[in-house]
Amino acid sequence: MTITARTPAPVAGAAADELPDANRSPLRAARQFVRRQPLGTVGLVIVLVMFAAGAMAGWIAPYDPEANDFAAMMEAPSWAHLLGTDQLGRDIFSRLVFGARTALLVGFSSAVVGGVIGLVLGVTSAYFGGWFDLVFQRVLDVLMAFPLIILALAVVSVFGTGVVNVIIAITVPLVPRCGRVVRASALAVREVPYVDAARALGFSHARIVLRHMVPNVVAPFLILLSAFVGQAILAEASLSYLGLGVQEPVPAWGLMLQGGAEEYATTAPWIAVFPGLAIVLTVLGISLFGDALRDAIDPKLRDR
Repeated sequence: MTITARTPAPVAGAAADELPDANRSPLRAARQFVRRQPLGTVGLVIVLVMFAAGAMAGWIAPYDPEANDFAAMMEAPSWAHLLGTDQLGRDIFSRLVFGARTALLVGFSSAVVGGVIGLVLGVTSAYFGGWFDLVFQRVLDVLMAFPLIILALAVVSVFGTGVVNVIIAITVPLVPRCGRVVRASALAVREVPYVDAARALGFSHARIVLRHMVPNVVAPFLILLSAFVGQAILAEASLSYLGLGVQEPVPAWGLMLQGGAEEYATTAPWIAVFPGLAIVLTVLGISLFGDALRDAIDPKLRDR
């Protein structure tokens, strides 16, 4: 008599999140994320809205963001100008939309480039160890002794202003911050048996680092990357506000604050209020989504 093993049927009413991860569809995983991380979902929506505004700025903006209209200087918000105009008669809503493109371009470019360089250097330092790791860590200590904005100011003073130079200036201080965190995770990965097996099989150092170690530190790297984007956007706005970042007439939120935060704070507060709100909402959205991403990736936090 042959006995056939039967797989137990799912218990009626069992929660979807009790099923194995492999059996979850992307749609079910998305619904679970929305249910478990409502604040993270709000943050993601804010980021997506900012992305859409920057990508479709040419279609959304009703006016040329760089066109002066001296007959409409400092007009209050109205149907003609939804968020009012600045001291040169430029439409604030149009400049905000195009400023989203500048902020996200600088923020994501700086975070991704600085994060990837820090990722590779941090894993390489942990893998080789010895004198290379010692020298690399001392270099990181020197760079991290300077606050991000101070080091960015030093780089801008050397390379000059402009969008590309601002990206470089913000990228440089992000590299050591990423390298230090990634190295701590890579030190544990270096001791696992499959890395020793890869060495025994004669794999090259580059293959071991890129194929066997880097993928195992991606989770903390992604969480770190989300934090870097917010820091980069704040740094870009700070540099532009100080006159050392993006230059006129390019629309940038920091430049809009510089032009109206002090002189027109009482007579035309909308000139500074709306770009300030745009910076706060964008950084807040990225922070909320980053925290939710951390909770979703970390098994201990997810189970709790």
